Amino acid sequence: MRGEIMKVIKIAQTPPPTVASSANVLEAVKTMQNARGGAVAVLDADRLVGIFSERDVMLRVVATKRDPEKTLVQEVMTSNVERVKADFDGGDALALMVKHHIRHLPVVDQSGKLVGLLSIRNLLQHHVEDLADQLNSLEAYFSADGPGG
Repeated sequence: MRGEIMKVIKIAQTPPPTVASSANVLEAVKTMQNARGGAVAVLDADRLVGIFSERDVMLRVVATKRDPEKTLVQEVMTSNVERVKADFDGGDALALMVKHHIRHLPVVDQSGKLVGLLSIRNLLQHHVEDLADQLNSLEAYFSADGPGG
Protein backbone atom coordinates (compact mmCIF):
# COMPACT_ATOMS: atom_id res chain seq x y z
CA MET A 1 0.00 0.00 0.00
CA ARG A 2 2.98 2.28 0.51
CA GLY A 3 3.27 4.83 -2.25
CA GLU A 4 -0.21 3.96 -3.51
CA ILE A 5 -2.83 6.71 -3.57
CA MET A 6 -5.94 5.69 -1.64
CA LYS A 7 -9.15 7.00 -3.19
CA VAL A 8 -11.74 8.25 -0.71
CA ILE A 9 -14.48 5.99 -2.08
CA LYS A 10 -12.54 2.97 -0.74
CA ILE A 11 -12.58 4.45 2.77
CA ALA A 12 -16.01 6.12 2.81
CA GLN A 13 -19.19 4.61 4.18
CA THR A 14 -21.17 3.25 1.24
CA PRO A 15 -24.03 3.48 0.78
CA PRO A 16 -24.08 6.71 2.79
CA PRO A 17 -26.63 7.21 5.55
CA THR A 18 -29.18 9.75 4.32
CA VAL A 19 -32.37 11.51 5.36
CA ALA A 20 -34.76 13.74 3.48
CA SER A 21 -34.57 17.45 4.26
CA SER A 22 -38.21 17.18 5.42
CA ALA A 23 -37.36 14.53 8.06
CA ASN A 24 -37.47 15.53 11.68
CA VAL A 25 -34.39 15.57 13.91
CA LEU A 26 -35.44 12.44 15.79
CA GLU A 27 -35.60 10.47 12.52
CA ALA A 28 -32.16 11.76 11.57
CA VAL A 29 -30.69 10.77 14.93
CA LYS A 30 -32.18 7.28 14.61
CA THR A 31 -30.64 7.00 11.13
CA MET A 32 -27.25 8.00 12.58
CA GLN A 33 -27.69 5.43 15.35
CA ASN A 34 -28.56 2.65 12.90
CA ALA A 35 -25.59 3.58 10.70
CA ARG A 36 -23.32 3.73 13.77
CA GLY A 37 -22.07 7.11 12.62
CA GLY A 38 -22.03 10.73 13.64
CA ALA A 39 -23.67 12.31 10.61
CA VAL A 40 -26.15 11.83 7.81
CA ALA A 41 -26.25 13.40 4.37
CA VAL A 42 -29.40 15.42 3.75
CA LEU A 43 -31.13 14.99 0.40
CA ASP A 44 -33.88 16.84 -1.38
CA ALA A 45 -35.16 14.82 -4.36
CA ASP A 46 -31.90 12.81 -4.45
CA ARG A 47 -29.82 16.02 -4.51
CA LEU A 48 -27.33 16.67 -1.70
CA VAL A 49 -28.45 19.81 0.14
CA GLY A 50 -26.66 19.49 3.46
CA ILE A 51 -25.26 17.40 6.24
CA PHE A 52 -26.65 16.87 9.72
CA SER A 53 -24.22 15.86 12.44
CA GLU A 54 -24.03 15.20 16.16
CA ARG A 55 -22.60 18.70 16.50
CA ASP A 56 -25.73 20.14 14.83
CA VAL A 57 -27.86 18.18 17.31
CA MET A 58 -25.96 19.62 20.26
CA LEU A 59 -25.62 23.24 19.11
CA ARG A 60 -28.79 23.79 17.10
CA VAL A 61 -31.29 21.49 18.81
CA VAL A 62 -30.32 20.67 22.40
CA ALA A 63 -28.66 23.99 23.28
CA THR A 64 -31.61 25.94 21.89
CA LYS A 65 -34.16 23.59 23.53
CA ARG A 66 -35.87 22.64 20.26
CA ASP A 67 -38.17 19.64 20.13
CA PRO A 68 -36.47 16.91 18.03
CA GLU A 69 -39.83 15.52 16.90
CA LYS A 70 -41.08 18.90 15.68
CA THR A 71 -37.86 20.34 14.30
CA LEU A 72 -37.13 19.57 10.66
CA VAL A 73 -33.60 18.67 9.61
CA GLN A 74 -33.63 21.43 6.96
CA GLU A 75 -34.01 23.99 9.78
CA VAL A 76 -30.88 22.90 11.65
CA MET A 77 -28.59 21.19 9.12
CA THR A 78 -25.31 22.53 7.81
CA SER A 79 -26.13 23.57 4.27
CA ASN A 80 -22.85 24.94 2.93
CA VAL A 81 -21.18 21.55 2.53
CA GLU A 82 -17.75 20.72 1.19
CA ARG A 83 -17.78 17.60 -1.01
CA VAL A 84 -15.22 15.59 -2.93
CA LYS A 85 -15.31 13.34 -5.97
CA ALA A 86 -15.01 9.58 -5.47
CA ASP A 87 -11.49 9.49 -6.96
CA PHE A 88 -10.16 12.19 -4.60
CA ASP A 89 -6.99 11.22 -2.71
CA GLY A 90 -7.43 10.24 0.95
CA GLY A 91 -4.49 12.35 2.12
CA ASP A 92 -5.85 15.40 0.33
CA ALA A 93 -9.29 14.75 1.87
CA LEU A 94 -7.73 14.67 5.34
CA ALA A 95 -5.97 17.98 4.69
CA LEU A 96 -9.24 19.52 3.46
CA MET A 97 -11.12 18.30 6.53
CA VAL A 98 -8.49 19.65 8.91
CA LYS A 99 -8.33 22.99 7.07
CA HIS A 100 -12.11 23.48 7.22
CA HIS A 101 -12.60 21.93 10.69
CA ILE A 102 -15.05 19.32 9.44
CA ARG A 103 -15.47 15.69 10.52
CA HIS A 104 -17.69 14.37 7.71
CA LEU A 105 -17.32 14.81 3.98
CA PRO A 106 -19.84 13.74 1.34
CA VAL A 107 -18.38 11.83 -1.61
CA VAL A 108 -20.01 12.33 -5.01
CA ASP A 109 -19.61 10.73 -8.43
CA GLN A 110 -18.76 12.60 -11.64
CA SER A 111 -22.38 13.74 -12.06
CA GLY A 112 -22.55 15.08 -8.49
CA LYS A 113 -24.69 12.23 -7.11
CA LEU A 114 -23.94 11.24 -3.51
CA VAL A 115 -22.14 7.88 -3.35
CA GLY A 116 -20.49 7.86 0.10
CA LEU A 117 -19.89 9.65 3.37
CA LEU A 118 -16.32 9.97 4.59
CA SER A 119 -15.55 10.51 8.26
CA ILE A 120 -12.29 11.78 9.66
CA ARG A 121 -12.35 8.74 11.95
CA ASN A 122 -12.34 6.38 8.94
CA LEU A 123 -9.52 8.33 7.32
CA LEU A 124 -7.36 8.32 10.44
CA GLN A 125 -8.05 4.63 11.05
CA HIS A 126 -6.95 3.87 7.48
CA HIS A 127 -3.74 5.89 7.94
CA VAL A 128 -2.95 4.15 11.24
CA GLU A 129 -3.43 0.73 9.61
CA ASP A 130 -1.21 1.77 6.70
CA LEU A 131 1.52 2.95 9.09
CA ALA A 132 1.27 -0.30 11.07
CA ASP A 133 1.70 -2.29 7.83
CA GLN A 134 4.77 -0.23 6.94
CA LEU A 135 6.23 -0.76 10.43
CA ASN A 136 5.65 -4.52 10.22
CA SER A 137 7.38 -4.61 6.82
CA LEU A 138 10.38 -2.74 8.21
CA GLU A 139 10.57 -5.01 11.26
CA ALA A 140 10.46 -8.10 9.02
CA TYR A 141 13.19 -6.64 6.80
CA PHE A 142 15.54 -5.81 9.68
CA SER A 143 14.91 -9.03 11.58
CA ALA A 144 15.44 -11.29 8.55
CA ASP A 145 18.50 -13.34 9.28
CA GLY A 146 19.68 -14.73 6.01
CA PRO A 147 23.03 -15.17 4.30
CA GLY A 148 25.17 -12.10 4.80
CA GLY A 149 22.61 -10.66 7.25
